[in-house]
Amino acid sequence: MARTDSSRRRLSTAERRDATSRERDHAADLLDTESSEADRITELPSAVAAELARVRERAAADRRRAAADRERAARERSEAAAEIARLNAELETAHLDDLTGAYRREMGNLTLQHEIERARRGDGSFVIAFVDVDGMKQVNDRDGHAAGDQVLKTLVWTMRARLRPFDPIVRYGGDEFVAGLGGACLQEAEERFDLVCAEMCDEVGVGITVGLAELEPDDTLERLTNRADASLVEAKARRVAKGCASPKRP
Repeated sequence: MARTDSSRRRLSTAERRDATSRERDHAADLLDTESSEADRITELPSAVAAELARVRERAAADRRRAAADRERAARERSEAAAEIARLNAELETAHLDDLTGAYRREMGNLTLQHEIERARRGDGSFVIAFVDVDGMKQVNDRDGHAAGDQVLKTLVWTMRARLRPFDPIVRYGGDEFVAGLGGACLQEAEERFDLVCAEMCDEVGVGITVGLAELEPDDTLERLTNRADASLVEAKARRVAKGCASPKRP
């Protein structure tokens, strides 16, 4: 933000340089007018002629300075505008996780809170999904952390493909993600994440476990997320109880 302010000050300086160059051009025009009027006199004393030459030279010098000011102002304006654009781009991505492009946790929580408030202004439908990658440690141990990183990136890409563009996805922990589905019910959310899990198994041979919680009238974001987390723990326990192994990477 400080760097952006500095760039904006450079833009302001460039505007002042432009104003100065306009004043110099105006002064040069006045001097030219005076010298043109003097030219109408057919016979000029030598002292007057010398003064006229100095007036013309001063006008020319003013125009050169004005042109230099305009050139410098244009350069500073271009550089400042480019810097502001670059800094704004940095600011746009500062709240995103470097690896996956999902929201970082702090900004993600803020976005989820806004989505909850939006849902309450509508029909109140909102579902939190707590997503965990199955067997992530085994992937890292067996295939290396680069393979694990690819799994996480694939998960976020797949969630983006199967959720709506406005559904926020938050990297909550190492291999844990939270997604918010506005205007959705539990059944719709479950169907969407069944598709995500199937595609993950096809793409990287690793599945996911999902815990879902539906917004209730007195819910806070923390309470809703905790219920989704508890649902995730229950889903993992059911899978272990049934003896379901995590999909293996081919």
